[in-house]
Amino acid sequence: MKLRDFGIRVLAIGLTLGTLSLDAAAQARPESVGPVMSMPGMNVFRRFAAEDPQALFTFYTEVLGHTALQRFAVGGATGVSTFQAGAGPSQLKFTGRTADRQYQPAGIDNATGIRLWTFFYSDREALTARFAEHGLAAPEFVPIGDSRQQSAIVTDPEGQLVQLIITGDPVGTTYSEIEVGLTVSDLERSRAFYREFVGLEELEPVYDPIFKTTKYPYRHGSTTIALRHFGDDLPADTGTGGIQYVVSDVELVDRLAKERNIVIDQPLGELQGFALRTIWLDDPDGITNYFAQTGVRPSVSSR
Repeated sequence: MKLRDFGIRVLAIGLTLGTLSLDAAAQARPESVGPVMSMPGMNVFRRFAAEDPQALFTFYTEVLGHTALQRFAVGGATGVSTFQAGAGPSQLKFTGRTADRQYQPAGIDNATGIRLWTFFYSDREALTARFAEHGLAAPEFVPIGDSRQQSAIVTDPEGQLVQLIITGDPVGTTYSEIEVGLTVSDLERSRAFYREFVGLEELEPVYDPIFKTTKYPYRHGSTTIALRHFGDDLPADTGTGGIQYVVSDVELVDRLAKERNIVIDQPLGELQGFALRTIWLDDPDGITNYFAQTGVRPSVSSR
């Protein structure tokens, strides 16, 4: 074989191997964020309006039974207070309102956005007693269809809706779970976003007799997102609530978002003073989906 022909063959083999290598890398890369989620649940955050949110914090800890964790500053005057949601890995995060978001009065069917938090309990008497101890009206529970479960809708100190569900199960079996209720303008677009981009497990749609509509649940670990639709022309609430995911590869999230033309609210970057890289995305209704990779060594410029 001539040297020239040998060189051509080597080059051809190299190009073929390179193509196979690229194809393998493309096939190995996840098609959604789901495979790189590193926490068995999601965090959910609320932006509050009160200058002194202590009554809000007391309601979620002493009345609803969630454990206060810590409060920390994330830049300027912004503070975040965190609470463990029941016995599970998920956290409730509270921070003050920002001027760059839209807010609508509380209600599940009057705006799109995060409109409902649902918490699960096995002991109705203990929960009701905590309401009485704080001078609050007892929750009015009603049966959920033909199940053993009971539901009550209450409002927190800022008027936001909270659903309390008595499971009818033995103590401790479901208290680690939470459900986040999203009202959306276009079910198919939102279902595709949470199924195909975020990569949540799609559960069977179920009729919700409390709000008299079908809800579409999407689960990751201890947290379920429930999509509901009440109309096509509702105003948008993009500020009251958002969802946070802990991931092992935030750069993958960034690449997928750009490939799928997902709205990027805050681009990939490091949070000053923390070993944390984040990207903030908007779902089809402008609801914040915030992805964070922890344990990242800060760059020299951010130390």
